[in-house]
Amino acid sequence: MNGALLLGIAAAAFACGYFVYARYLERVLRIDPSRPTPAHTRRDGVDFVPAHPTVLFGHHFAAIAGAGPIVGPVLAAEFGWASVALWIILGCIFIGAAHDMIALFLSVRHGGESIGSVIGVVLGKPGKTLFLLFSWSALVLVVSEFTRQIAGTFLADPAIATASILFIAEAVVFGICVYRFRMPVLWASLLFVPLMFAFVWVGNVYPLDLARFGLDAATISVVWTLAILVYCFFASTCPVWILLQPRDYLNAYLLYAMMALGFAGVFFAHPVLGTDAFTGFSAVGRSGAADMLFPFLFVTVACGACSGFHALVASGTSAKQLGNEKSIRPVAYAGMLLEGVLAIIALVGVAGSFTSQADYVKAVQTMEPVQLFASTIAGFLTGLFGAVGIPEATGTRLAESFMLLSVSAFLMTSVDAGTRLARFSWQELVGGAQDGKTPSPARRAASNMYFGTFLVIAVAAALLLANPAAAKQLWTIFASANQLLAALTLLAATLWFVKNGRPGWITGMPMVFMMAVSSWALSAIFVKSVSSGDWTRTAATAFLLVLAVMLVVFAVRSRPRGDGRA
Repeated sequence: MNGALLLGIAAAAFACGYFVYARYLERVLRIDPSRPTPAHTRRDGVDFVPAHPTVLFGHHFAAIAGAGPIVGPVLAAEFGWASVALWIILGCIFIGAAHDMIALFLSVRHGGESIGSVIGVVLGKPGKTLFLLFSWSALVLVVSEFTRQIAGTFLADPAIATASILFIAEAVVFGICVYRFRMPVLWASLLFVPLMFAFVWVGNVYPLDLARFGLDAATISVVWTLAILVYCFFASTCPVWILLQPRDYLNAYLLYAMMALGFAGVFFAHPVLGTDAFTGFSAVGRSGAADMLFPFLFVTVACGACSGFHALVASGTSAKQLGNEKSIRPVAYAGMLLEGVLAIIALVGVAGSFTSQADYVKAVQTMEPVQLFASTIAGFLTGLFGAVGIPEATGTRLAESFMLLSVSAFLMTSVDAGTRLARFSWQELVGGAQDGKTPSPARRAASNMYFGTFLVIAVAAALLLANPAAAKQLWTIFASANQLLAALTLLAATLWFVKNGRPGWITGMPMVFMMAVSSWALSAIFVKSVSSGDWTRTAATAFLLVLAVMLVVFAVRSRPRGDGRA
């Protein structure tokens, strides 16, 4: 099959989902543009700040995208491109995008509180506590895994490190210009967006290669890991207007350009998908061992089709910046669909760059998924560069650097957004009044945002540095926990729908499916970890499974009661 045809089919299907199914969801949810949102009613200048719809979409899309829709499909291609494409398209439309839209809506209708607070409404305090524990654990995995990928990218290509640092500094200046000096967003964009693209060239001219200081690869990886985590601490504790909003807005242009290049490369090259369409119910991929199609296809693709992390972003930051309920569909539903398009581009990149499944498996076992994505899409663009007079070697190098910079920028967005969201979960978990009593000094200290942020950073550092070899296996646990988190969010949404007179099948059917595959995957990882003597993974998967089972028990035992805020 031709890769351009597959991409066109996916785009058409996503458009139908946005204009048909998402509008049906709007009617079911009873979106009310005249209703004040928490960004206005609770405005505090730090977390609750109304954002321009375009800026908010940029933030939301950048925060949810990360490397998930790239890494997942690249790894899942072991099961065949048709299997992956079918799950991305159907999963995005009926599960992932609906999940994101409903999560944002529920948070907005509950004062901009996290999805954990919504669970507290339908399941009570014990259910909320368990969900917050699960969310915090999943977010630590997000921060750890994405930090590992960024450090690996900086190590492999020091030019990306230079460009990334310059980009962070530029975002701060952009925020000051727009929010303090009241520069119009249009004029600021015309100034800063071209500058951001120029950093790709600057990075190639002045790469920040730490090897010149006599450091070996292992030491460089540790240095970058610590530097990224320190950055996350400061980025996730400063007001959103200084870095989060402007950086995510500018990041969106990087991703738009990356996707435009991906589209152009696919439609110019018209790659034939040379790998297998379906490899059977078990296949060999990056791990070198046989993996089962059920359940690992559905958790490996992860963010490309559905992601529980998105609910935490939607309810953790986006709901606090949403200026009008009419923006829920274009921000949340469309954001997920655009992520699905990126996932299809990543899939076409690997499936269309190899002439056999064996060649793909060899490549994915020797290269990091992000680097494999960048090199394959850059390869598609070679002919396009030649057609416009750009030397092949120069054009390919710049295209690959730009792809890597884009992915790294979104990884940076995900890790510091994940750190901020983990801090929110921690503060909800340990802070606040208990039974009407004033919090104790110890509880107030534990809920301090700096302590909560430091705790996330410290645990992530321990996971990454205590056993670097084990850290390379974080993706599977993260992906499974991520999908289970989505299932738990859909569980809470189903209970809310039923108790407020909405059709429960909209969230109930996806919840059952996601609960089944994610629990199955974690159980399989648990058994494998026990047999291999990997007690760290054994403990992590057991902890996540126990929390999930307890939440399901609370849900089954819950009694209908309206919350009066429908």
